[in-house]
Amino acid sequence: MDEAPIIYAVPVRDLPGRLVRTVRTGRSPQGQRVGIAFTRLELLIAAMGTDQPWEELCESALRGMLRPLGIDVIQVDPLLVAPPLHPSVGDRAAPTVPARIPAAPVDPRPVPIGTGAVFAQGR
Repeated sequence: MDEAPIIYAVPVRDLPGRLVRTVRTGRSPQGQRVGIAFTRLELLIAAMGTDQPWEELCESALRGMLRPLGIDVIQVDPLLVAPPLHPSVGDRAAPTVPARIPAAPVDPRPVPIGTGAVFAQGR
């Protein structure tokens, strides 16, 4: 006999200007995009707050919504979820590689002895 599917409380958001909701996604600490799901509503509220809209979805329905986004990992019962981006940002993915910060220019002039940070020797 087949087991009943697990039903998750899945955070969703309304798409601006549409009568459509979409599942919220997040990023793992390594930067990988992930789906978000909770086994109990209380855990969703603890991680995301009482104002977070949610829907009940089984795993296969959630995976079906995540697949077109290229997401194949679902984070179940995360302890903390970052607040959503401003609606004007939309679904643009954050960069997964930090921007390169140029090194400070090097002053080619020699530093005179006795200046700067040095360790004093015992006298």
